[in-house]
Amino acid sequence: MTDNISTKKRRVFDIISLGTKYDIPSRLFDYVLVSAIIINLLILIIETFDAAAPYTPFLKDIERIIVLFFIVEYILRVWTAEYLYPGCGKVKAGFKFIFSFNGIIDLFTILPYVIPVFLPAGFVAFRTFRVFRVFRLFRINTQYDAFNVVVDVLRSRSRQLFSSICMILIMMTASSICMYSLEHEAQPEVFRNAFSGIWWSVSALLTVGYGDIYPITTMGQIMAIIISFLGVGLVAIPTGIISAGFVEQFTNMRNFSQMSGGSDMTFVMLTLEDDHPWSGKSIRDISLPPELIISAVIRENEVIIPNGRVRFMVNDKVVLGALEFKDDIGLEFREFAITSNHPWKDRFLSEIKMEKDSIIVSILRHERVIIPRGNRQLHLGDLVTVCTRHQGGTIIP
Repeated sequence: MTDNISTKKRRVFDIISLGTKYDIPSRLFDYVLVSAIIINLLILIIETFDAAAPYTPFLKDIERIIVLFFIVEYILRVWTAEYLYPGCGKVKAGFKFIFSFNGIIDLFTILPYVIPVFLPAGFVAFRTFRVFRVFRLFRINTQYDAFNVVVDVLRSRSRQLFSSICMILIMMTASSICMYSLEHEAQPEVFRNAFSGIWWSVSALLTVGYGDIYPITTMGQIMAIIISFLGVGLVAIPTGIISAGFVEQFTNMRNFSQMSGGSDMTFVMLTLEDDHPWSGKSIRDISLPPELIISAVIRENEVIIPNGRVRFMVNDKVVLGALEFKDDIGLEFREFAITSNHPWKDRFLSEIKMEKDSIIVSILRHERVIIPRGNRQLHLGDLVTVCTRHQGGTIIP
């Protein structure tokens, strides 16, 4: 009974959290979720029009159905959080999701409808939280390359972007003080203090040119021209930083095969089974030996760039790459097939007696790499790789 519930819970997690191209229920859930968010946002916009007043009861009914869907989805995500955070317990994983970015966004989108039920008065401000549901759209397809490239560029260039924003803020402050000094006497009601010129500096530096506040003195107009020219250059800096980041990111992706510095690489592909220790974990949670990298993740014939946020799923094909092996500690690897008369045929690994200097490191069965554990049984046709350390002679079964 417990195993059945655990299996269903894992299936629910796969549907609501790990969308794949050929998993019809998962894709259907994604489409329903996106449609619900878009419809709810449209209702929020339509309600602002006076002409929509006759349709308000109908719109409210649709909104209640969508919010009920959001509440059920939120409860399911908390319930299955243990698979999202495999290293935590059930309770800890649930709280970790609740206080995560996605969990807070999900909570804020349903609070405006839940709180008035218990506290009818004084919570009108919570209705503004309905705008938060637009951020839920970022959850869809986050495992695909197009979205990851944007996030990676912004993250890698965050320091440069922060510096450029600081420069813009400094320029806004300086131009506001300068314009106050030049225009205060001519326009005391417009440029009342140094801070009153901030609105003008924002519209001038960001090339908006709103026009409700403008200088009338000759020196003020000359200074406005200079500041406007500087504003064009300052605003172009973040754009150039992001553009350079995209060019660098796509160049790195195109030259990925050359990232090993010219060293020979050896690649192996393994398929993750249900009980594989990597299933359900993200790449950043995996501990790999030095000089070993995850080169690619193949999921339903789609190649996924293996960044730290990518989460492994059952049946994923993981391509591992390693620098060319150098035998400087006396190791030898040998692969052999389990034939019909081999003594290991139909034997469990825990029953096989091996020398202390030999160990089975992998089992290849029908092009699937199987992790060698004690409860694994060797079958006819298996390709077994044995690692042996030399001590006065080779020990190979």
